[in-house]
Amino acid sequence: MKQVRIWFSIVLSCFSLVLFSQEIAILKYSGGGDWYANPTGLPNLISYCNNNINTTIKNKPAIIEASDSGIFQYPFLYMTGHGNVVFTEAEAANLRTYLLSGGFLHIDDNFGMEPYLKKELLKIFPDKKLEELGANHNIFKQEFQFPEGLPKIHEHNGKRPQALGYFHEDRLILLFTYECDLGDGWEDPAVHNNPPEIRKKALQMGANIVSYVFKN
Repeated sequence: MKQVRIWFSIVLSCFSLVLFSQEIAILKYSGGGDWYANPTGLPNLISYCNNNINTTIKNKPAIIEASDSGIFQYPFLYMTGHGNVVFTEAEAANLRTYLLSGGFLHIDDNFGMEPYLKKELLKIFPDKKLEELGANHNIFKQEFQFPEGLPKIHEHNGKRPQALGYFHEDRLILLFTYECDLGDGWEDPAVHNNPPEIRKKALQMGANIVSYVFKN
């Protein structure tokens, strides 16, 4: 009976992910990191996508916790911040089921998250390793072309930008953008004073991620 309930839950999860086909939620996490960073970033990206790649995403993203069964209503979760990240075992299990059921998580390191995050990702997928996406991956060839891969948006310590991911059955289920800081480029122009061409690259790369999730 327990196994039947588990499979029924997974079926319902898959149905929910299809039913709510174009929605994005911000993932709230514990540990002290600022999950609420770049408050204008994601709304600006959503507006850009709706105006330029014909998506129909709600302009105001929801906020949801990793333990909440409501994550299955959102095919796309976005996570950012600078500091510590902690997932309980229950949260890790919920995220694992979500991702294996068709969900997608984009983690955008706003600088300083990486050492904490990698430890917590092992709770979600102890049997997987983060793989770097080559510049030929489809995520860089959606509506906008990025022949050199992930663009550099905000300089922190001179490292090259990296797009890392987890795959399941050849599907990218989790994207970790590191040393790039896309969210800074999505924010209102006055927040970081990024040049227009840099902000454009950030929004276009973000739109490619959205397109990859919702249109493939």
